[in-house]
Amino acid sequence: MLKHGAGSCPVGRVSAGEIEAAVIDQLRTVFRQPEIVAGTWKAARTHADDITEADARAALQQPDPLWGELFPAEQARIVALLVDRVDIGTDGLNVRLRVDGLSGLSREMLVGGIEAAA
Repeated sequence: MLKHGAGSCPVGRVSAGEIEAAVIDQLRTVFRQPEIVAGTWKAARTHADDITEADARAALQQPDPLWGELFPAEQARIVALLVDRVDIGTDGLNVRLRVDGLSGLSREMLVGGIEAAA
């Protein structure tokens, strides 16, 4: 909420596209963390025991082809499952993730699938 007008904000205006791109970049960074890869692999093995850790790593580290095929509403839903809050300040962008976000996304994908634009 702007209490003192847009000009009084030290950050200034940031476009929604810039914020969205920065959030997706942060998610890519999270998906590269070894503990996320290992946890995802372990969770996936409970549903398909032939998945390797390399499969999980590849899926998490290369989301772009799939991401580009999703409808914008589906992209927004996935980000909402993973991201709790985004704060922008003079020191940069802070993305707070949901503690159960990745497991929630996994459940959503197993139960309902995802909607691609193609």
